[in-house]
This record gives sequence, structure tokens and C-alpha cells, in this order.
Amino acid sequence: MLVKLGEDQKTDFASYFLKGDANYWWKSRKALEGEDIIAWDRFKELFLEKHFPCYVKNQMHIKFLELKHGSMSMTEYEAKFTELARFIPEQVNTEEKRAQRFLQGLRPWIRGQVAVFELTTYTAIVQKAMIIEEESEIPQKER
Repeated sequence: MLVKLGEDQKTDFASYFLKGDANYWWKSRKALEGEDIIAWDRFKELFLEKHFPCYVKNQMHIKFLELKHGSMSMTEYEAKFTELARFIPEQVNTEEKRAQRFLQGLRPWIRGQVAVFELTTYTAIVQKAMIIEEESEIPQKER
């Protein structure tokens, strides 16, 4: 059963799960806010300011821009891409941007083979790249 929470309940619900230092931080921060009910948007703002400062966001941005398939498997590359992409939504806020950015990071020989299909969706590019990578490993396994 899906329960919809009101905006004022979201903060209470989320803060209930804070443990250790995060819980101590929230109790002192809530006292500083001076209000009984802290709006959900304000909670998110305060939480991210404390636990995800600008320098960390900038580091994630750089890691995402520098991400290359390299020696990772396609599965590992796709997982890392997805993990880092959430920190830089403006780089992947359309299906085409996401697909092109993923394609750019592929190993050149795989990128070349995928590019000829002129695919425009992220899922299609990932699937085709996985097939190409897997098929390229078959001759080595047969030896």
C-alpha cells in the first residue's frame, strides 16, 4: 500500500531515519531554525548543504566528465555512468544527451561499431554496446 505524505510529514519521516552524527546535526539544526515544522524543501536544502557540499558536487562533476569505459566491463561502466549522472542532471536531462554522453565514453572500437547504428536512446546504445563487447570476447573464450 502506497501512503502519500503531506509536505510537513516528509521532514518528520525522513529525519526519523537519521542516525548518529546525522541525527545530532539535525536536532541542533532544527533548534536553530526555530520552527516546529520544517518544510520539506528547507530540510532538503539544509541536508544537502551539510552532507553534500559544493566541493563534493564539483568533484563528482569532474569524475563524470572524465568517465571513460577504459578497462571496466560494460556493466561496470554503465553502473558508474548511472551513479555519477545523478549528480550532473543538466548533462543528461534528455534522452539524447544521456545517450550521446554514454556513447562518448565508450572504448573507441566499440563506439565506432555502435555509432553506425545511429541509435538515439540510451537503452538502445547500452544494449548494443553490451552485445558488441560480449561478442568480441567469444573468440577468446573459444581458444
